[in-house]
Amino acid sequence: MLPAPVGTGIVFRRVDLDGFEVEAIGRNVAKVSYATSLMKKGVLISTTEHLLSAFIGMGIDNAIVELDNLEVPILDGSALPFVAMIGSAGVRQQRRKRVYLKILRPCELREGDKFIGIYPGERYSVSYAIDFPHPLIGREQLQVELCNGSYLNQIAAARTFGFLEQQQAMLNMGLIRGASRDNCVVLTRDDIDNPPLRYRDEFVRHKVLDLIGDLALFGRRILGYVKADRAGHALHTAIVSRILREPGYAEEITLDDAAASPWPTEHLAVAD
Repeated sequence: MLPAPVGTGIVFRRVDLDGFEVEAIGRNVAKVSYATSLMKKGVLISTTEHLLSAFIGMGIDNAIVELDNLEVPILDGSALPFVAMIGSAGVRQQRRKRVYLKILRPCELREGDKFIGIYPGERYSVSYAIDFPHPLIGREQLQVELCNGSYLNQIAAARTFGFLEQQQAMLNMGLIRGASRDNCVVLTRDDIDNPPLRYRDEFVRHKVLDLIGDLALFGRRILGYVKADRAGHALHTAIVSRILREPGYAEEITLDDAAASPWPTEHLAVAD
């Protein structure tokens, strides 16, 4: 992770492809299944959501991310290692007002029993519900406002999870080839194969982590309330595309009153 000038946003740079750059913005969303991938002129950046989530959670507006391959490392399956790296590098405040994307009117998408909606709000807050037919999950719900360290305390450490009985089918699809008990909560038919959980409701907290990372593809920190129910990456990125594509849903603003923002109103970048 490298510092970047004001107005850069988050940019992935493939150092193995002559420094080709792919901006973390909705127009570059390539494919979405069990992770969110970006593509520009045939150059792919895979599994972006955990790192993008960490940038939003730490209030980072501008950074260059250098990769020597097509996939962001999974590390421990959460955003916590990225948060620690940002904290170790330090953060620099930049002398320009932060531009937010303020939600002006509701936008809702539904696909079967999956739902996501974004509504006007003075701060960035999220409500997420999941429902899995597993005795340790069932229906979990979490509501959180991204301010006062809530991301670090409540979201960052939540790991991705998967079901052991689905492992072979996913491997046959070319997925989860790097999955292990070190980077994923593995669920057996009625238990956890690699306890303990980091939170009692770690599963829904990880879904919030993913959502925050996917909504980072607005290219701006949002001011609004997000409600999701069993949504997943496809709906997360679809609502980004809808709001960016159609006028009237949102507008870009700056905030002069620091009290109205969870972070300083000036841009932040990863420090040198």
